[in-house]
Parts: sequence; C-alpha cells; structure tokens
Amino acid sequence: MRILHFYKTYFPDSYGGIEQFINQLARSSVLQGHDVDVLSLSRNAANDSIVFENHTAYRSRLAFEIASTGFSFSVIGRFASLARAADVVHYHFPWPFLDVVHFATRMSKPTVLTYHSDILRQRRLLKLYSPLMMRFLGSVDRIVATSPNYLATSDVLGKFREKTSVIPIGLDRSTYPKPSGKLLADWRARIGDRFFLFVGMLRYYKGLHVLLDAIQGTGLPIVIVGSGPMEHELRKHSARLNLTNVHFLGLLPDEDKVALIKLCFAFVFPSHLRSEAFGISLLEGAMFGKPLISSEIGTGTTFVNIHGDTGIVVPPNDADAFRRAMIYLVENPTEAERMGQNAELRYQSLFTADQMASRYIELYHGLSTAPLPHGLGFPTKIAIK
Repeated sequence: MRILHFYKTYFPDSYGGIEQFINQLARSSVLQGHDVDVLSLSRNAANDSIVFENHTAYRSRLAFEIASTGFSFSVIGRFASLARAADVVHYHFPWPFLDVVHFATRMSKPTVLTYHSDILRQRRLLKLYSPLMMRFLGSVDRIVATSPNYLATSDVLGKFREKTSVIPIGLDRSTYPKPSGKLLADWRARIGDRFFLFVGMLRYYKGLHVLLDAIQGTGLPIVIVGSGPMEHELRKHSARLNLTNVHFLGLLPDEDKVALIKLCFAFVFPSHLRSEAFGISLLEGAMFGKPLISSEIGTGTTFVNIHGDTGIVVPPNDADAFRRAMIYLVENPTEAERMGQNAELRYQSLFTADQMASRYIELYHGLSTAPLPHGLGFPTKIAIK
C-alpha cells in the first residue's frame, strides 16, 4: 500500500509535535511493509524531494503565510500527482489551506484525517473559515482523534462522532539515541540528578510561568529544554522572582535531551490551555519511566498521565497545586518511583509506534482496495482506558 501524508510542515524543515507524529507513523508503516510519501511546504526548498530515513519527503515552495497558515501555488499540482499514485491520503488538521487543496484537486482517493487540535486562538478567522472546515471534515472518509479525552471534549469532533476513531500517538524508543556514559556524567556534574525537567517549545499555552511561580521559595531545581517565542519573557519572569535554581538550556541535540530525561527526578508539563492537545514530550517522560506532573485541560495530557498512577494531575494555572505536587514527589521517593514505573508500563501498553501504525494500517485497509502485504496480520484492537 502507498500512503501519502499531507501537512504544512515536516522534517527536516520543522521539528514540532505533529511533524514528530508523522515521522513516527511513517517510519513504522514502512517497517510494516508499506510505501510512504510525505508532502509539505518549505521556505528552504523549491519542489524537491529527499529520502528521509526510510520514506520520501516532498517539499513545495511556501509562497506566503496568513495567521500561521501556509499557502503554496506549486503544491496543488504536486499533491494531485502524488495522490494519484497513492492508495490512501492521510491529512493532518488543522491547516485551512489543506481544505482548499482537497477540493481544488477533487480528491477521490480514500482519505483519513488525524484531528490534532481544535482551532482556538483565531476565533474571528474561524467564523469565516468554519463553513469550509465543516464541509471538509464532512467530506473525508474517516477522522482520528489522538485520545478519548479530546474526542469527548471537542465540540467539532462531537459533530462527526460516527466516523471518528481514537488512535493514540505512539513513539518508538529505539529511534532515540543512547547517551554515552561520559555525556551522562557531564550533565550530572553540571546539574545533578534530582531536578525536575520540562522539554518542549516555549509557547503561550505551555504554562511555564506557572512552573516558575510554583518553585519560588522552594529551592527545587528546574531544567527547561527548548526555545520559542516566550523564552525572553520567561527569563525575565525568572529574574523578577529571583530564581537561582532554573536552567534555561535552549534547544539541544537529541542525545543531550535523552540524557537529561534519564537523569531527571520527574517530568513536569504545566500546559494550562487546551491548545496543548496531547503532549508528545510528556509521553517521552513516561517512555523513560519518569513520574509525571501535568494539568487537567481536557486533552490527551490526562490520557498519558493518570492521576495517582503514573503521576499527579493538578488544576490548570494553579501554581500552589503544582508546588504541592512537586514537593509530594520529593518527600515520597518510593511513591515517585512507583509512578515512574507505571508510566513506562502505560507507554508500553498503549503508546508504542508499532501499535499506532498497526491500527492506522488496519484503518487504511478498511477504506482501500490495496491488498495486504503477504503474511501480515493485525493485532486485536487495543482497549483504550
């Protein structure tokens, strides 16, 4: 089977959460015997293609952007050509220009759409876009939510519940580098190994101001890995609070990131707004067996982190509650270790890339007439709890 993924950005131009999801799904699908193409827009390339790991990434020139929505003139013909060769086309929502391309090319191939997030910030533009969006969502064959929590709390998905499935995002731990003993020792000497770790883009919805407020006066060490538009303001906020126990490390190579995850005491994820639809880096913390602290925002974060089992879930935007959760783990190390072990077990039971790919491939074959690879069988569907 040949699968075409279509989204506004992809590796190696952009390394966000949706791009990481597409990459994990593409890699695992190829390993299960399928051919995968990924089409995206690029500021850095004009209608080229590269072999990226075990699949092909096609890039069309980004013409301009409006409200974070990329547009391209050349991608329409490119998409039509690649779609003709595909057995299934897999869209990734939201990206309003995607809807335009879908209708402009009169797409007739089976279509699957992963619904990554509601549109939350551009409310005025959403009123203009909403008729096209609803027509587009109604036209695709199947919609996939990444957690039962998001399906239950999205008003938009509620209108398409009869054709929406839940397939959790999965990660392949073998794709993560194994940090050397020297690297681990270097980071341990620099920071120690009893710190709380955040990894991710520094965006408005990540709630890092809450985390900084939470540690004021506690002496609890925090390591923040990542960069983004809020970095300058967060550094200023840390200075206003006279925090000396915060390490802003910026973007780091994957080997350093994994080293820090392995060394940290617990993984913190204070996202306080629904714009955080799943939390892939939170899942990374679980994958490496760390206790988790997150907020209840009605999305996939509380599907990854189960309160009292894999970690602690607190109300959003509540620095006092976040502080109490951090102190509880420090004062109860045996309980913290138990939660970390449970987090890793939950990852293994629900969130591996192989499970994710198998469920998507089963969905593709239900829509496509392409034959199954010889000898390939599908596992029983995973129970979502």
